[in-house]
Amino acid sequence: MPTDPLPDWVPARRRAVGDNVRAARTRAGLTQEGLAGRAGIDRKTVNRIEQATHSPLLDHLLLIADALDVPLADLVRT
Repeated sequence: MPTDPLPDWVPARRRAVGDNVRAARTRAGLTQEGLAGRAGIDRKTVNRIEQATHSPLLDHLLLIADALDVPLADLVRT
């Protein structure tokens, strides 16, 4: 079980991942809806990842990386 509350660095890195997703999406010239369609996920999921309001599922990050044609490492590098 994760510690509760989470250490400060966890939400900070989650925000960094969201920033990386947003930057890659923007470079690809896609809206959140466009990325969601390519990745086969809900636009709200993309928004939640970019805004860091929820912890992203690995499956969602894998789908996003594939849809953007970027390595997963580029999205999770902090």
